[in-house]
Amino acid sequence: MEYIQSFFQDMGAVMQLPAFFVLLECIGTLAGAVSGIRLSAAKQFDLFGAYIVGLATACGGGTIRDILLGLTPFWMVEPIYLGCVFFGLIWVMMFRRMLVRQNNTWFLFDCIGMALFNAIGIEKSLNLGFPWWVAIAMGCVTGAGGGVMRDVLMNEVPLIFRKEIYAMACIAGGIVYILCNEAGWNAAGCALVSCTVVIATRMLAVHYGWSMPKMKAEDN
Repeated sequence: MEYIQSFFQDMGAVMQLPAFFVLLECIGTLAGAVSGIRLSAAKQFDLFGAYIVGLATACGGGTIRDILLGLTPFWMVEPIYLGCVFFGLIWVMMFRRMLVRQNNTWFLFDCIGMALFNAIGIEKSLNLGFPWWVAIAMGCVTGAGGGVMRDVLMNEVPLIFRKEIYAMACIAGGIVYILCNEAGWNAAGCALVSCTVVIATRMLAVHYGWSMPKMKAEDN
């Protein structure tokens, strides 16, 4: 147990994140990978293609975030994230019938991955000394960026641009995170409340059909 704790603490020092958030990032990477690989299986991609889509889904947003923050992308520093994506590939291969056919399962993994990545992007930005509005923006990029890359690779219009409350859920979770942080909460508590808000917002948006107003070329 001490070895595991020391492992995540050492990773946290490298990643400039608390050890708890490194654990969250690993969980989010797995969830994001399963989300992307599940869709690849539904479209009958080969194993390499499925892995690439899973990698883009799980690590795409964090890669954009780190580049914008002037850092080396996290998966280039610690290879454990590539292993998480590979484990996600094995998971989908083992349980593909259940995961491919059950849209609710994919939706749950997508929500969890987005919420966790959003909190991680916010905490990492704050630790680097960036102001709160940059932290919220980086949380949104981290949470939603991977989904955009996934949809592009799947030859789909990105979900963030066409339906449901997606990026706005990240922004709502980010605002809550900042408010909790300003109130003196610890990072774990801020992350828990923020993730709850993101997941709840997405689920309510899907259940009630909430969406952002659409741009129209002509008035009807």
